[in-house]
Amino acid sequence: MTTIGEPERVTQNRIIALLSAHNTDAPDGLGWRYLGDWQKRDGNTNIEESLLRPWLTTRGYTPDVISKAIAELTRAARMEGAKLYEANVEVYNLLRYGVSVSPGPGEAPVTVRFVDWGDPAANDMGVAEEVAIKGKSAKAYNKRPDLVFYVNGIALGIMELKKSTVGVGEGIRQTLDNQDAKFIRHFFTTNQICFAGNDSEGMRYAGIQTPQPYWLAWKEDSDITQP
Repeated sequence: MTTIGEPERVTQNRIIALLSAHNTDAPDGLGWRYLGDWQKRDGNTNIEESLLRPWLTTRGYTPDVISKAIAELTRAARMEGAKLYEANVEVYNLLRYGVSVSPGPGEAPVTVRFVDWGDPAANDMGVAEEVAIKGKSAKAYNKRPDLVFYVNGIALGIMELKKSTVGVGEGIRQTLDNQDAKFIRHFFTTNQICFAGNDSEGMRYAGIQTPQPYWLAWKEDSDITQP
């Protein structure tokens, strides 16, 4: 049983329904898969190999090539000896342009692409809630983002939600705090967009390490004034 407040729970359910087939108004949702409540699931990470490997297999890559490509992506995401921003940029380049892998001695390299940017519907998009993440060191605290958006098993987005009586700024500050070394900074190496919101103020979004004043308000097409 979840411990979050009921108003926040309702908002969280609505977002999941919008994305996935749980939406009764739009049975197919937006095409995302509901991956489940991962509060008690062991080994949650920002690169879920059990989701990434099958998708890469459908793209025609061999098992050895897939293993080498995942190893390279994982190495970059571990952030060993790098700052969060530097690791995030390296991961972004791998996501955007792929990684060159040699199948074997004397064989021509193969470019493995982790995301199909040309055809979004070809990707395996999933949302998990209450994703429990362990701190990387013994001194780091565990955290549990409300929603994590996975594309082919790679965590590209994180969302923190608050009930209407709690300012959206609290969700922003919580997201920024989570990027500190004493919490779950390592989980943000793959993250490309952060969200924070509530029912009264709407949604805000930004890239990693963006100071609170520079988070942008999410606007629907109907909210944009046409010239």
